[in-house]
Parts: sequence; structure tokens; C-alpha cells
Amino acid sequence: MNQITIDPITRLEGHGKIQIFLGDEGEVLDAFFQVPELRGFEVFCQGRPVEDMPTLTARICGVCPEAHMTASAKAGDAVYGVQLPPTAKKLRELLYSAFFCGDHTTHFYALGGPDFIVGPDAPKEQRNILGVVAKVGKEIGTKVIKARHLMHEAVSMLGGKTVHPCCAIPGGMSKGLNKDEQKRMIEIADFYIEFALFSLNIFEKVVLNNTQYLDLIKGDAYYQQTYYMGTVDEKNRVNFYDGQLRVVDPLGKEIHKFYAKDYIQYIEEHVESWSYLKFPVLKSVGWKGLTDGMESGIYTSTPLGRLNVADGMATPLAQTEYEKMFRTFGVKPVHHILATHWARLVELLYSAERMKELATDKDIIGNEYRIIPSKTPLEGVGQVEAPRGVLIHHYRTDPRGKITFVNLIVGSTNNNGSISLAIKNAAKKLIGRGKEPNEGILNMVEMAFRAYDPCLACATHTLPGQMPMRIELIEKNTGRLLGVFSR
Repeated sequence: MNQITIDPITRLEGHGKIQIFLGDEGEVLDAFFQVPELRGFEVFCQGRPVEDMPTLTARICGVCPEAHMTASAKAGDAVYGVQLPPTAKKLRELLYSAFFCGDHTTHFYALGGPDFIVGPDAPKEQRNILGVVAKVGKEIGTKVIKARHLMHEAVSMLGGKTVHPCCAIPGGMSKGLNKDEQKRMIEIADFYIEFALFSLNIFEKVVLNNTQYLDLIKGDAYYQQTYYMGTVDEKNRVNFYDGQLRVVDPLGKEIHKFYAKDYIQYIEEHVESWSYLKFPVLKSVGWKGLTDGMESGIYTSTPLGRLNVADGMATPLAQTEYEKMFRTFGVKPVHHILATHWARLVELLYSAERMKELATDKDIIGNEYRIIPSKTPLEGVGQVEAPRGVLIHHYRTDPRGKITFVNLIVGSTNNNGSISLAIKNAAKKLIGRGKEPNEGILNMVEMAFRAYDPCLACATHTLPGQMPMRIELIEKNTGRLLGVFSR
């Protein structure tokens, strides 16, 4: 049996590899998405005060610390039984909307976009942000850099610093917003609305108007039918900060709608020996292996997944783009995973519009932005939509508020089954008998996971928590190898 290894895989956060196994005639027999790194936040957070968790878990990842901080603070709210004042809730969501704007910008222009703007089979040294700038012009590159800068400015204004902010705490926020800062937030929101529309226009010109790219998006190499999960408000519209989790089947029929505190009744976490990522599946269907369709419990929780489960967007410009996307495909749900890049831009526009709504809200400069918790702590679940998917933090504490149990199900973990299936399907469609898998073809296999924008550092947890280990015993003075021990 021949084997192809893509190691490391590129343009993502964290470390991963793809192993493809070929038959005697070059056909793909199987493919695996493997994550060799392990981080033990669920264990070493035990014993810490629950109020430390938003700051501590924000260090899980430098890409989306705002997501972990916010989910953690919401879990802390639940542990203490706190109901936030309106100003606190809106400040959190304002920061979160700014974060979403910056994160989706990064993925489209630096991680996923090069495959379309530069080309999936272009030389690898050109498939990056510099290649994008060279293709579309320095003026556009300047806009992208400004967009990232403004997101950091907004997060720093509310969170105290640009990376690993420390403002969301059990009971609310650590600081408020003054009138000058409110004015600046409105200016940043206005920029992002224009920038999102500008990005959607680029996508239409470069991707949708390119027959080759459109055929690639609609082709069967990147097509799979899964269940979908995402957060919706009371009108079943997309919401990133609050609401209920809605699940639809591959035909688009709602099968579950529940609050995150009840997630254990609906989600189970399957473990495979070859990966440090668990495989969450729907309890009502169960784990049936890496297969799709109605009989498989695998679900997708991505920008496309959120739009598939929702009845619409809560802001007018995003709603127009939402309708355009589904009208183009002529069906809902859309099962073409590369359409996730389009959905991500629709969400970018929604985030910018929502940021403007919150920045102009009269409550946003209120003085009551925190309630001091007073109840005896016990257990709580906090949940938000990370850019990559549903993010759940579940804590239990002793009566003093010391953590005794932590469970984290992050966006890339929720999508692990879907990502693994997408890679296998793409490999089988793109690599075949007599077709030599060149670098361009292997990059197109990688495109299957890039649509999910995986963040692997924060997603790696396993049961029972063991990992391979190799220890070399070396004599201090001579450097002589005395022995090797492994587990």
C-alpha cells in the first residue's frame, strides 16, 4: 500500500497532518485528518477559582481568545446564577461583534482566500496574503491591514489589550465605555460595513463570475450531506452571542432546539485512538463512523452551518446577501462546503451591522456594567458561536468556587467529524488511478479543511488523557545516551 502524507498542513491555527492511503492502482482507500498536539486545559484548570477562568482560557488560543473569554464568562454567570444588566450584555456583544469582523477578515484574505484569488494550483509561495495583494492590488491590501488594525483597536478599547483581552468576568464587564469611545466604535462599525460589502463584491467578481471556480464550489469533490448546528434568536435568525442551539437534518428539517445548558442530552463525544480531537455526534443518531447522510450523527457547525439552520439574518444588508446566496444555489440547506467562504462574508456583514446597532444603543455607555455575584457557586454552562462553530464551556465548582470539572467543546471539535469526512471525500475525488497527485492536487485536498478554518490548539482534548512520550537519558559530562524510555 502506498501512502501520501501532507505534514504539516498549512494556513490554519495549530498543527495537523493528512495521511492518504492508496491502493495498488493509485486509488484512494482511506484518508485521515490527524492532530498530533495535545493541550490539557480541561485538567490543569481544575483547582482554579472560577472567576479566573475567562482570563485563563483566553490563553488557549491567540486567534480567538475573545470567544473563549466570553463563553467562560457566561459559564461563570451561570455558576453564580447572575443575570447581567443590559449594559454589560451589550458591551460583551459589541466586543464580540468587532472580534468576528476581524477574524472573518483574516480567514478570507489570508487563509482561505488565496486558493481562489491566487488560484488553487498556483505555486505555493504565491498562495498567501502577499500573493493576494499582488493579484488584487496594494490598495485592497491596505484596506485589509486597516480592517485588522481597527478590530484590534476596538477590542483593546473594551478589553484592555489587543490579544488575550481580560474584560469579561462573571457578572458582567470590568469596564464601561465613555462617549468618546462610543463615537470611535461607531466610526469603526461604519468602516466595517463598507469593508464587508467591498469584500462581497470582490468575491462575486473573482469567484462567482469565474466559471472554473463556481464549478469547483458546486462540484462533488467538496460535497457532503450532514446535519447542521448553530445558534439562533427567538425568530430563528443567526446570533453569535445568545439564543438556542438549533439542529436541522440534511433535508433542512428541524430536529432539535435546546439551550446550551442541556447540551449533554443532545451531544455525545466519541473518541478515536488515532486523534487527539474528539468526535462530537448527535445522541439521537449516534456514531456510525466517517460517513454522511441521515443515518450518520456527524454535524457541521460553521458559518455555512449557521446559515443553513437559520431562517434569516437579523440585519437588513446581511439578509439581502443571505437570500442571494441561497437563491444562487437554489436549495437549502447547501451541502457544498466551499460555500462556507461565501457564508463567512455574509456573517462579516452581519457582524459589522450588529456592531453599529450596539454602538449606537443608549445603554452602551451606561454605568451599570457589572453585578457582584453573591450566590454560592455550583455548576454552569456558557456558550457562544465562535467564528469556527459552537463553543461550549461547562464548569463545576465546590462551594468556594474552586473548579472541580471542566469540559470544553470548541468549534473545531464540533466539526471534527465533518472535517475528516470532507478530507476523505476530496482525496477520493481528486486522486485516482493513473493520476499523479502533484502539489496542486494536494493543496486542493487541503482546501477541504480550510473551509472550516480549524483552530486546533484549543480543540485538542482526549480520553483518558494519555499521549505518546519518549524520554532520552543522557550522561551529563559525556553526552552519552544511557537509555530510551517510551510510553
